[in-house]
Amino acid sequence: AMIFFSAHGVPVSYVEDAGDPYRDQMEECIFLIIQELKARGVSNEHTLAYQSRVGPVQWLKPYTDEVLVELGKKGVRSLLAVPVSFVSEHIETLEEIDMEYKELALESGIKNWARVPALGLTPSFITDLADAVIEALPSAKAMYPRISTSEDVDHDPVKYFIKLFFGSFLAFILFLSPKMIMAFRNHVI
Repeated sequence: AMIFFSAHGVPVSYVEDAGDPYRDQMEECIFLIIQELKARGVSNEHTLAYQSRVGPVQWLKPYTDEVLVELGKKGVRSLLAVPVSFVSEHIETLEEIDMEYKELALESGIKNWARVPALGLTPSFITDLADAVIEALPSAKAMYPRISTSEDVDHDPVKYFIKLFFGSFLAFILFLSPKMIMAFRNHVI
Protein backbone atom coordinates (compact mmCIF):
# COMPACT_ATOMS: atom_id res chain seq x y z
CA ALA A 1 0.00 0.00 0.00
CA MET A 2 1.08 3.57 -0.62
CA ILE A 3 1.33 5.58 2.59
CA PHE A 4 -0.82 8.68 2.18
CA PHE A 5 0.05 11.40 4.70
CA SER A 6 -2.77 13.93 5.00
CA ALA A 7 -1.89 17.02 6.99
CA HIS A 8 -4.16 19.88 7.94
CA GLY A 9 -3.74 22.73 5.49
CA VAL A 10 -2.93 26.33 6.27
CA PRO A 11 -3.08 29.39 4.02
CA VAL A 12 0.10 29.84 1.96
CA SER A 13 0.42 33.37 3.35
CA TYR A 14 1.00 31.94 6.85
CA VAL A 15 4.08 30.14 5.56
CA GLU A 16 5.41 32.58 2.96
CA ASP A 17 4.50 35.94 4.51
CA ALA A 18 4.36 35.22 8.25
CA GLY A 19 7.19 32.67 8.34
CA ASP A 20 5.19 29.83 9.90
CA PRO A 21 7.45 26.72 9.89
CA TYR A 22 4.47 24.35 9.56
CA ARG A 23 5.17 23.08 6.02
CA ASP A 24 8.83 22.42 6.84
CA GLN A 25 7.81 20.69 10.08
CA MET A 26 5.36 18.42 8.23
CA GLU A 27 7.98 17.50 5.62
CA GLU A 28 10.60 16.82 8.32
CA CYS A 29 8.12 14.75 10.34
CA ILE A 30 7.32 12.60 7.31
CA PHE A 31 11.01 12.27 6.46
CA LEU A 32 11.69 10.99 9.99
CA ILE A 33 8.74 8.57 9.87
CA ILE A 34 9.92 7.18 6.53
CA GLN A 35 13.49 6.85 7.84
CA GLU A 36 12.20 4.86 10.82
CA LEU A 37 10.10 2.63 8.56
CA LYS A 38 13.10 1.99 6.30
CA ALA A 39 15.20 1.09 9.35
CA ARG A 40 12.50 -1.50 10.13
CA GLY A 41 12.59 -2.89 6.58
CA VAL A 42 9.46 -1.14 5.29
CA SER A 43 9.93 0.74 2.02
CA ASN A 44 6.43 1.61 0.82
CA GLU A 45 5.96 4.58 -1.49
CA HIS A 46 4.50 7.64 0.22
CA THR A 47 3.08 11.05 -0.52
CA LEU A 48 1.94 14.14 1.39
CA ALA A 49 -1.15 16.25 0.77
CA TYR A 50 -3.04 18.93 2.70
CA GLN A 51 -6.74 18.94 3.60
CA SER A 52 -9.41 21.13 5.22
CA ARG A 53 -9.08 24.28 3.16
CA VAL A 54 -11.81 26.93 3.29
CA GLY A 55 -12.35 30.35 1.79
CA PRO A 56 -10.95 32.10 -1.28
CA VAL A 57 -7.27 32.20 -0.25
CA GLN A 58 -4.51 29.94 -1.56
CA TRP A 59 -3.76 27.01 0.78
CA LEU A 60 -0.76 24.70 0.96
CA LYS A 61 -0.65 22.22 -1.90
CA PRO A 62 -1.02 19.55 -3.04
CA TYR A 63 -4.65 19.23 -1.97
CA THR A 64 -5.74 15.87 -0.56
CA ASP A 65 -8.82 15.54 -2.77
CA GLU A 66 -6.89 16.28 -5.97
CA VAL A 67 -4.06 13.88 -5.08
CA LEU A 68 -6.51 11.05 -4.40
CA VAL A 69 -7.99 11.42 -7.88
CA GLU A 70 -4.49 11.56 -9.44
CA LEU A 71 -3.37 8.43 -7.57
CA GLY A 72 -6.44 6.54 -8.76
CA LYS A 73 -5.70 7.58 -12.37
CA LYS A 74 -2.08 6.44 -11.95
CA GLY A 75 -3.25 2.97 -10.96
CA VAL A 76 -2.58 3.06 -7.21
CA ARG A 77 -4.92 0.45 -5.75
CA SER A 78 -4.12 0.44 -2.01
CA LEU A 79 -3.73 3.44 0.30
CA LEU A 80 -3.00 3.73 3.98
CA ALA A 81 -4.12 7.19 5.11
CA VAL A 82 -2.09 8.73 7.93
CA PRO A 83 -3.54 11.87 9.57
CA VAL A 84 -0.06 13.21 10.26
CA SER A 85 -0.90 16.54 11.91
CA PHE A 86 -4.01 15.47 13.82
CA VAL A 87 -3.51 14.47 17.45
CA SER A 88 -7.07 13.34 18.17
CA GLU A 89 -10.09 11.92 16.42
CA HIS A 90 -12.52 14.64 15.38
CA ILE A 91 -14.56 15.80 12.39
CA GLU A 92 -11.52 16.10 10.11
CA THR A 93 -10.45 12.51 10.71
CA LEU A 94 -13.78 10.79 11.33
CA GLU A 95 -15.84 12.58 8.71
CA GLU A 96 -13.45 14.17 6.22
CA ILE A 97 -10.86 11.37 5.94
CA ASP A 98 -12.94 8.31 6.91
CA MET A 99 -16.00 9.23 4.89
CA GLU A 100 -15.42 11.92 2.25
CA TYR A 101 -11.88 11.03 1.19
CA LYS A 102 -12.50 7.31 1.41
CA GLU A 103 -15.50 7.67 -0.90
CA LEU A 104 -13.48 9.83 -3.32
CA ALA A 105 -10.60 7.33 -3.30
CA LEU A 106 -12.90 4.40 -4.05
CA GLU A 107 -14.65 6.36 -6.82
CA SER A 108 -11.20 7.16 -8.28
CA GLY A 109 -10.25 3.49 -8.61
CA ILE A 110 -8.43 2.88 -5.34
CA LYS A 111 -9.68 -0.50 -4.15
CA ASN A 112 -8.21 -0.77 -0.63
CA TRP A 113 -8.44 2.05 1.90
CA ALA A 114 -7.37 2.04 5.53
CA ARG A 115 -6.47 4.75 8.04
CA VAL A 116 -4.06 4.91 10.92
CA PRO A 117 -5.83 6.20 14.07
CA ALA A 118 -4.87 9.59 15.48
CA LEU A 119 -2.57 9.59 18.50
CA GLY A 120 -5.37 10.33 20.95
CA LEU A 121 -4.63 9.24 24.49
CA THR A 122 -1.88 6.71 23.93
CA PRO A 123 0.47 6.72 26.93
CA SER A 124 3.57 7.41 24.82
CA PHE A 125 1.94 10.48 23.21
CA ILE A 126 0.83 11.89 26.57
CA THR A 127 4.31 11.31 28.03
CA ASP A 128 5.99 12.99 25.05
CA LEU A 129 3.56 15.91 25.25
CA ALA A 130 4.21 16.33 29.00
CA ASP A 131 7.98 16.20 28.35
CA ALA A 132 7.65 18.90 25.68
CA VAL A 133 5.74 21.15 28.08
CA ILE A 134 8.33 20.62 30.83
CA GLU A 135 11.18 21.38 28.40
CA ALA A 136 9.48 24.62 27.34
CA LEU A 137 8.71 25.84 30.87
CA PRO A 138 12.04 27.57 31.65
CA SER A 139 11.79 29.67 28.49
CA ALA A 140 8.02 30.12 28.38
CA LYS A 141 6.73 33.67 28.23
CA ALA A 142 3.21 35.01 27.86
CA MET A 143 2.35 35.86 24.27
CA TYR A 144 -0.12 38.57 25.28
CA PRO A 145 -0.37 40.81 28.34
CA ARG A 146 -3.02 39.83 30.83
CA ILE A 147 -6.15 41.88 30.24
CA SER A 148 -8.70 40.24 32.48
CA THR A 149 -9.33 36.92 34.13
CA SER A 150 -12.34 34.69 33.69
CA GLU A 151 -13.31 35.64 37.24
CA ASP A 152 -13.47 39.33 36.24
CA VAL A 153 -15.81 38.53 33.37
CA ASP A 154 -17.95 36.10 35.38
CA HIS A 155 -18.69 38.76 38.04
CA ASP A 156 -20.01 41.22 35.45
CA PRO A 157 -23.58 40.06 34.67
CA VAL A 158 -23.74 41.94 31.36
CA LYS A 159 -20.49 40.43 30.06
CA TYR A 160 -21.57 37.01 31.32
CA PHE A 161 -24.93 37.25 29.49
CA ILE A 162 -23.27 38.44 26.26
CA LYS A 163 -20.75 35.61 26.42
CA LEU A 164 -23.48 33.07 27.12
CA PHE A 165 -25.75 34.38 24.36
CA PHE A 166 -23.12 34.53 21.61
CA GLY A 167 -21.53 31.24 22.66
CA SER A 168 -24.92 29.51 22.51
CA PHE A 169 -25.73 31.16 19.19
CA LEU A 170 -22.38 30.08 17.68
CA ALA A 171 -22.82 26.53 18.97
CA PHE A 172 -26.31 26.40 17.46
CA ILE A 173 -25.07 27.64 14.05
CA LEU A 174 -22.18 25.17 14.03
CA PHE A 175 -24.51 22.35 15.01
CA LEU A 176 -26.70 23.14 12.01
CA SER A 177 -23.82 23.28 9.52
CA PRO A 178 -24.19 20.90 6.56
CA LYS A 179 -21.17 18.80 7.58
CA MET A 180 -22.51 18.30 11.10
CA ILE A 181 -25.97 17.42 9.81
CA MET A 182 -24.50 14.87 7.36
CA ALA A 183 -22.21 13.37 10.02
CA PHE A 184 -25.13 13.10 12.43
CA ARG A 185 -27.40 11.60 9.77
CA ASN A 186 -24.74 9.07 8.69
CA HIS A 187 -24.15 7.87 12.25
CA VAL A 188 -27.72 7.91 13.56
CA ILE A 189 -29.74 6.65 10.61
